[in-house]
Amino acid sequence: MEIPFVVTPRKDTGLFNSKIAIWLFLASEVMLFGGLFSAYVFLRIGADYPWPERTLPVLPGLLNTFILIASSVTVVFAWASLKMRQWAKFQLFMGITVACAAIFMVFKGIEYNVKFHHQAARLADYSVVEGHIDYERAHDEQAHGDDHGHGGEKIKDAMGNTVEANRHRIEVSEVTFDLARYYKPWVETMLAEAEAQGVQLTLATGFDLNRPGIAETDEDKVVAEGEALSLDLLAKLRDAHLENRGFNAKKRTAYLREAWSIKKAEVKEKNLLGEAAFASEFPKAFELSPEERDKAYARWKAGMRARMATDVSIASVKMADGSFEDVKLKDKTYTEIALPEAPAVTFKASKPLLVRYKSHDVITDYAVGNTDIALRDGTALKGEYADSAMHFHYVDGIDFQHLVMIAEEKNQDPLVAIAESWLVKENPIVAELWEKHQKAVGQLEKNLTEHYGFEKDGVTPKRVPTHKDRYRMGWQEIAYYMETPLDQVEVGEGKFSPPKVTMKLSEHFKGPNYEIRKFPHIVVPREEVALDSKFTPKWNTYYAIYFTITGLHGLHVIGGAIVLGYYLFFGRKMYLSNPEWLANRVEVGGLFWHFVDLVWIFAFPIFYLM
Repeated sequence: MEIPFVVTPRKDTGLFNSKIAIWLFLASEVMLFGGLFSAYVFLRIGADYPWPERTLPVLPGLLNTFILIASSVTVVFAWASLKMRQWAKFQLFMGITVACAAIFMVFKGIEYNVKFHHQAARLADYSVVEGHIDYERAHDEQAHGDDHGHGGEKIKDAMGNTVEANRHRIEVSEVTFDLARYYKPWVETMLAEAEAQGVQLTLATGFDLNRPGIAETDEDKVVAEGEALSLDLLAKLRDAHLENRGFNAKKRTAYLREAWSIKKAEVKEKNLLGEAAFASEFPKAFELSPEERDKAYARWKAGMRARMATDVSIASVKMADGSFEDVKLKDKTYTEIALPEAPAVTFKASKPLLVRYKSHDVITDYAVGNTDIALRDGTALKGEYADSAMHFHYVDGIDFQHLVMIAEEKNQDPLVAIAESWLVKENPIVAELWEKHQKAVGQLEKNLTEHYGFEKDGVTPKRVPTHKDRYRMGWQEIAYYMETPLDQVEVGEGKFSPPKVTMKLSEHFKGPNYEIRKFPHIVVPREEVALDSKFTPKWNTYYAIYFTITGLHGLHVIGGAIVLGYYLFFGRKMYLSNPEWLANRVEVGGLFWHFVDLVWIFAFPIFYLM
């Protein structure tokens, strides 16, 4: 059967089938992205921290905008070429469209890569330091490098990988694994570290997970105390534990079902939920109106059922001392022995074992002297924290906006709060940068006043430096201050932003060139760090919604490019057999591509310019 209106349009609508379908699909897409953009607006309005403004590189975003607009034009030319039966021109214009999509994704990939390798830390006083983390180096030389902050030789872990100097470093004396949840790669790393450091990890307590009192013993369920940690041992214990737990769960369920069936039979036999039972317990209820009495009766029955449920519960058939408690059900008594379970196993270290974990892998808040540390896979460590300071190789951003916001809420002087912050108080280089920035802000304030004047009261300036200009130093400002003496810091006449170095073309895409720029090196003690993260959704809600919208848009770009690329590389056969059908398909693909372009036209100013 031939499907109608595939090529020719319907008489009533003037549209062919796929065109109607794409408009319906795009309507749903409008609702999807409309909801996301609305979420951005509400997140920004309700943010309880200084919302990032103009933090993304504008040039790549602007180029991507022009690229998508150009591709929207070329896809129309490709469609028009098909309508005029010019296959060669169609190939040219569609090829340009697909190439534009590829270039767009390359630029987005570069932008994402920069974010994923850029570190930020919010300190306990709400000041923020940004930059690139150094690697652990021999002889603790992170803080004694050359002009660019380079220290000694990089240390490698037991797996042969260099280690960023932002890990939680823990000297472990005892480790307990959750057999149902332990993360195999972490165990492999721990075993490698133990071998490299000459540490033995042995089982603290032996296990026999066989049924008590039986003659036959399954050796796979017996583990002796002192056995060395291995993945095979953990797997053996896990399998035995899960098998026994499954058996016990089935037994408990069977007992509960029978207990409940007996209880229901008793209720039915004695009519415990009948009106007679209700009347005997609440005789005055029958003095109420029929409607009120029915409501009271319903409430009473619900309460009775709840009380009966407590009589027949897991607690009545739980395990105690390795066996089920006696479960008496009418004339039966169950005394079947439960199988032993081992939900967690503990291994002791022959001497302290140094292990490293990323911040998001440790769920216990850092505290000096803390000896119990929990990981997100359920593993529990006993030991002591080693030096876990964060070594910022290059500090290319210092932000006091959140600190100032908190200070203003407490009616404190922002400048005093900044002067008392750990960054300024404990780091002379930051104090020097801040002094230079204060001088620049003063000059900026003067320029704005001279250019825009005062309000009618003659006292209030019409324009003042923004919150961001006052309390944040970006990488361009820091690079300028690092190479400029205090007495030479100059905003410049007619300038309305803090002094900055001029960016090179590559720095618009990849960020600062650390080989030619000079940035400070700062070591932040772990106890001063409240939150550390790359510039990922974990850092704040701005980056969460940024990656959600741009990532989803990127998937649409990839999907659209695949469809259009299919027409380009595999559409020749359809063109020869039914060129109008191919033209219709390209038109539908072009409509989707225009929508992708439109979404970016909204996303670009929101994320890059506002």
